[in-house]
Amino acid sequence: MTKYILRRLLLTIPVLIGLSIVLFAFIHLLPGDPAAAILGQHATPDRVAAMREYLHLDDPIWQQYLAYVSNLLHGDFGTSVINNQPIIHEFLTRFPATIELTLAAMLYAVGVGIPLGRFAARHAQSWSDGAVTIVSLLGINIPVFVLGLTLQYIFAVQLKVLPASGRLDFSLRFDSPTNFLLIDSLVARRFDVFVDAARHLVLPAIALGSIPLAIITRITRASVLDVSNEDYVRTARAKGLTDGRVDSRHIMRNAWLPVVTVIGLQVGGLLAGAVITETVFAWGGVGRYVVDAINNRDYQVVQNVILIFAFVFLIVNLIVDVGYAFLNPRIRYA
Repeated sequence: MTKYILRRLLLTIPVLIGLSIVLFAFIHLLPGDPAAAILGQHATPDRVAAMREYLHLDDPIWQQYLAYVSNLLHGDFGTSVINNQPIIHEFLTRFPATIELTLAAMLYAVGVGIPLGRFAARHAQSWSDGAVTIVSLLGINIPVFVLGLTLQYIFAVQLKVLPASGRLDFSLRFDSPTNFLLIDSLVARRFDVFVDAARHLVLPAIALGSIPLAIITRITRASVLDVSNEDYVRTARAKGLTDGRVDSRHIMRNAWLPVVTVIGLQVGGLLAGAVITETVFAWGGVGRYVVDAINNRDYQVVQNVILIFAFVFLIVNLIVDVGYAFLNPRIRYA
């Protein structure tokens, strides 16, 4: 197991190198002059030339890439040209907000999707199964920004039961040391802040978790139906075991693998979807930070944040792979 984990970690190195090359080339092929975009439309040619020299944009592309990789290897993720702040500092400051949103969306997707999938499989080919299928198809096909705006209109504008945007009400004053509002408010025993932060989290978590919920529902239904037709399940039923015991010990234990796989894959989708969701709900996370960087053509921010997200995604996939051995003892890693 240890050798397998080390080998997988070493394999992330060429993946990250390849991704850095693709990102570097793609971003530098985008139209427009980043120096002119940073300085604004009233910038003089002399100032644009000075900014290009400061950003080393006139150097050969291969030289720019080698300098970029060298900085990364020395732990230097660069400085934002917009606010002149270290990128890694801005990322670490905003990442807790994105983690809170991603975890809430995943809990919503898993907590609702798995029971729905099991319910649909248990009532296969019935009207309730059809209803679950329709709901899951709608969840997959509705864009996140459309669902987010719809939720805001219904629950914030019309019903006025949930806040429309932000992480905390402006009337509440709270200094969050780690920027994990839910955890810090509980530690500080500020239950009013905890409740308000949880209320602000509901709508963006539902919007972000809608697509993973639909996918998890479909995969759970298909996996449970597939395992239910196996010989060992029929044998267990023939022995007189109760439906609950058959379901927990024979069906779900063998149906977990594809479900866990798709849950791990959805982490990347949640991180990507957080960019849109955080923009719609004015959520102060990394996604909003990336959008602002794209609008301002802040190349280094876009490159490094996407690279960090890719590394997080690879680590999550490794955790999922290692978790297979605990879900199914028959799996052994050479």
